[in-house]
Amino acid sequence: MAPDARLLTPHTPAAYDVVFTADFASERQWVAGRSWAYPGGGPVNPGDDKLDFLVPDAAYSRSGVFRATRRADGLWNTGLLTTEGSEEGFLLRSGDVLEARVRLPRETGAWPAVWTWRDGDQEIDVFEYHPDHPDLLEFSNHVRASGSYVRDRGVRPGAEIGLRTEFGARSVVWWVDGRRVFADHRGVGRGWHAYLIVNLSVCAGRYHPAPDPETTEMSYEVSELVVRRPVYGAGAPPGGPAAGSR
Repeated sequence: MAPDARLLTPHTPAAYDVVFTADFASERQWVAGRSWAYPGGGPVNPGDDKLDFLVPDAAYSRSGVFRATRRADGLWNTGLLTTEGSEEGFLLRSGDVLEARVRLPRETGAWPAVWTWRDGDQEIDVFEYHPDHPDLLEFSNHVRASGSYVRDRGVRPGAEIGLRTEFGARSVVWWVDGRRVFADHRGVGRGWHAYLIVNLSVCAGRYHPAPDPETTEMSYEVSELVVRRPVYGAGAPPGGPAAGSR
């Protein structure tokens, strides 16, 4: 049911428009194999306990299946896509809602994530997962130093789950399979905006176990990812509460 227009304030969404539908094969939407979230744009990030060696090879990310394969030097070729530096340059904004469907990896050492980044900061983790904690998801708001570990009966290696994150100015809210599981009550502020990153990292062993010696490949899948943006009632400032951000 649509909201009663008489009850709308400038900060009450009347509806949500889809403003981004992920097409991982699109080079206009996504850049593959580099990110300024990694030192120098990559390809490695050992300081974050990662064995990653980012590669632009389409087979590692462009199908929506994010892969990692062992290299002879002990690192792993890994798949990463980001909207930062792409032709479209899509930015999430305060008030946006991201929905995704993912299939979790099975292999020890796999570290899948959907997250945001801009100018060395602005990181919100839609989710992180480690199969050594098979029923646990990690949610973090690094913008305002909050987060949570959430156990869920539907979370396990190889499971397909639905994720929803509301990037509220006053509270970031996370949902799993239609259930609200955590609200941080800190939010991102009205002017927040950030690029999207989707990737599969590999743990080096400091925080979570490194891959088993016999493991040579791992993967996880993002089959859907959309972003919805609020449409505000009469009297709202142009662009809604995130006016001035892209």
